[in-house]
Amino acid sequence: MHIVDHAGQEREQWRPGVVTRMQVSATTGATQLCVFEQWCDPGCGAPTHLHVVEEVLTVRAGLAEIWVGDERASVTVGQSVVIPAGHRHGFRNTGETTLHMEAILAAPIFEAASDDLHETRGCWLPGKGG
Repeated sequence: MHIVDHAGQEREQWRPGVVTRMQVSATTGATQLCVFEQWCDPGCGAPTHLHVVEEVLTVRAGLAEIWVGDERASVTVGQSVVIPAGHRHGFRNTGETTLHMEAILAAPIFEAASDDLHETRGCWLPGKGG
């Protein structure tokens, strides 16, 4: 058994208006999962991107617009969206307070390919940036 103490894990700015805390990943001994939280200011979130693995996005506080391909939905506290592997998706805070999201990826390292040509293919680990 491996216990991970989240209270001691640092939050890092991922992009302007978005702070991330990696909870479980390869750096904590996971071999098949990556679990992280994000806090997003109003209007901020994750631009359109994709992963080669399935992802689950859950709203813990606030209101989000989440899109998968051409589909868009308003998602609120206690709701999750399952993103199939290889599907372009993203989200943004559409509320007036901080959006708190939890994400679970079926891989121990966060890797993403963005539609934004100014962003490089992301491989994110704590302390390394995104």
